Amino acid sequence: MTKIKTPLGQDLAWRLEAVGFDLFTGLVRLLGVDAASAFGGWLIRTLGPLSGATHRLARRNIELAFPDNDSAWREQVLADQWENLGRTFFEIPVMERVLPSTGRVELVNGERLHQIAAGGRPVVFVSGHFSNWEVMPAAIVDSGVICQMTYRATNNPYVDDRIKKSRFRYGVRLFAPKGGDGSRELLKAMNRGESVALMNDQKFNSGVAAPFFGHLAHTAPAPTRLALRFGAVLQPMSVQRIKGARFRAVVHEPIELPHTGNRSEDIAAGVRAVNAFVEARIRERPSEWFWVHKRWANAVYDGTEDLPQA
Repeated sequence: MTKIKTPLGQDLAWRLEAVGFDLFTGLVRLLGVDAASAFGGWLIRTLGPLSGATHRLARRNIELAFPDNDSAWREQVLADQWENLGRTFFEIPVMERVLPSTGRVELVNGERLHQIAAGGRPVVFVSGHFSNWEVMPAAIVDSGVICQMTYRATNNPYVDDRIKKSRFRYGVRLFAPKGGDGSRELLKAMNRGESVALMNDQKFNSGVAAPFFGHLAHTAPAPTRLALRFGAVLQPMSVQRIKGARFRAVVHEPIELPHTGNRSEDIAAGVRAVNAFVEARIRERPSEWFWVHKRWANAVYDGTEDLPQA
């Protein structure tokens, strides 16, 4: 297969972006975890409301999810989610210092991870973009579990390489790009007895339409499909921000999947269960979810959707 040569102008722009990424990473690492987290929270809480369409989308998402809460409550969640997002962005360059083994992450039901590490059978971890979402993969590998982590590669290959190397610092060394190639890698990993971890809370246009905060949301079936195919445990996890750059990673009870013989129905039931899990975690801590993406279809936003059956 012939490799397409990148135009010189595009390559130069990517390299300049990578220099900016290096400067940002270097500054954050000089600040240290607590100072970087606090500064990032203040900065994005200040600048986020100036982001125009993104701020309006986050507000609309919160309105759709919590229509019965008053506007003052929703505006507080909107402001707090910007702070959480800013803290997260500024914590990621120093994630090797934010692990259970460093004392910054309280691990609830951590014995389950140690059992998985020692058991030799793969599981499918599933979670969402809660709090600092990088805490989950960091906690998994810090507990000795061999696990493939999915990720979405950035358009800039130089920045993407730097992001992968930054993950090496906190133990995440296995990657499976999303898409067709990633699916093949995940299958190979599970055949080798390795676990896989997937975020399952963002819009997936060709996915299963399942209820989410009373609206249908297209959701990737991959975690459920993998668990059913390999007879593996579907293991949910969540992350909570305790205070500043200190966290609680929770290993929840496994999601029980049906095995009726009707594969399509079993997958759909599993997706509904995952959506219910994610929704419950968001309701517990609404300001710690990633509200700045378009989770539902256009019909939900313009009010023309067919509502899910009760």
